[in-house]
Amino acid sequence: MTTFVDQVVLHVAAGDGGNGCSSIHREKFKPLGGPDGGNGGHGGDVTLKVDPSTTTLLDYHHSPHRRAGSGRPGQGGNRSGADGQDVVLPVPNGTVVRTADGEVLADLVGVGTTYVLALGGRGGLGNAALASARRKAPGFALLGEPGETADVVLELKTVADVALVGFPSAGKSSLVAALSAARPKIADYPFTTLVPNLGVVAAGDVRYTIADVPGLIPGASAGKGLGLEFLRHVERCSVLVHVIDAATIDPGRDPVTDLDVIEAELRAYGGLDDRPRMVALNKTDVPDAAQIAEMVTADLTARGLQVFPISAATRAGLRELSFAMAQLVAAARAAAPKPEATRIVLRPRAVDAVDFEVSKDGERFVVRGSKPTRWVRQTDFSNDEAVGYLADRLARLGVEDALLAAGAQPGDDVVIGDGDQAVVFDWEPTLQAGAELLHGRRGTDLRLDRR
Repeated sequence: MTTFVDQVVLHVAAGDGGNGCSSIHREKFKPLGGPDGGNGGHGGDVTLKVDPSTTTLLDYHHSPHRRAGSGRPGQGGNRSGADGQDVVLPVPNGTVVRTADGEVLADLVGVGTTYVLALGGRGGLGNAALASARRKAPGFALLGEPGETADVVLELKTVADVALVGFPSAGKSSLVAALSAARPKIADYPFTTLVPNLGVVAAGDVRYTIADVPGLIPGASAGKGLGLEFLRHVERCSVLVHVIDAATIDPGRDPVTDLDVIEAELRAYGGLDDRPRMVALNKTDVPDAAQIAEMVTADLTARGLQVFPISAATRAGLRELSFAMAQLVAAARAAAPKPEATRIVLRPRAVDAVDFEVSKDGERFVVRGSKPTRWVRQTDFSNDEAVGYLADRLARLGVEDALLAAGAQPGDDVVIGDGDQAVVFDWEPTLQAGAELLHGRRGTDLRLDRR
């Protein structure tokens, strides 16, 4: 049974906005009470939040589809609909959010860090909010906007100061257990460690975390063993410690060869050349291993590496190793750039900013822009007055003039929006703006009836 997942595909959908309400206040002896339709509620957002109690993405492996609540429709009596319920998804510290194409959307590091994956749709305005001095009793309301959807890849990269790397059964888990209060699984067979294990170590005034990465073998960077799957957990670590089994009896293996093999895999994975290294020659409680460690120490030291003969079983040499790791961690923290204070950047809208653009696609004219697209989504096309209100908004925005300038003729197809939500109109440029100046039954537009 899977107990640890560090990469999943997540499908989320924010809530839709509720529709506005078209209502007229009715009360005895008050035949013209005026519009009192309330606004629709906003749809709920889908947000990721770093939670310290969450260590795996297992929940999203089993349930990859998440949806926020939709807003409720408005009601008469100026009653607005309730907002949809937000969905907050807890994720482990160090979660990277990517698109399916690999673009990084967010890198969530730090408890409490949040990222909004999908925004809920805005609720539609009721006819009370649409009333004006000229349009005193609108016979329509605006529809709620659909919520955003997103398909993203969540990838967990362990946040630790020190990564323990080495062959399977080199004693990495035993070292974590000896240095910290963590209790990873320890057994006498390869690939006992199937998930990264974290432990907290205190050495003097320095507290740091160490990560036990599942064992690497030759070809790990190409997908052999478990290395490729978990090498991503080394990326955030500032110090690498080679844990080498000095007592191995496997033919063709010795501490120097093991170090060269693991270094070759780290280079093949890429991005780790700048991390300081040190070597821990483990299992020196075995007599032959102590002699081998003594023989190879000079060779490894000549490469510029700090070498520490240790025994995780007897705890020999662990104090010196822990303080040496603390020294490198402290140096890495001191060299790290200081976080800048949060700055709020104001980007005022340009005076000559364009809200839309008109282009010709074959025999059709296409109108693209956030405002026209949003207004089309809010329009109830079964209500002529609502359609006339949309025509007024587009005319005031300048869409009519832009279509004339682009060469559009009466009866040409005009498309507003993209994809499945695009709407096609038969353009009639003779429609004058100002439906509120025409008198007719509520919910109708005399301009449309005269065509």
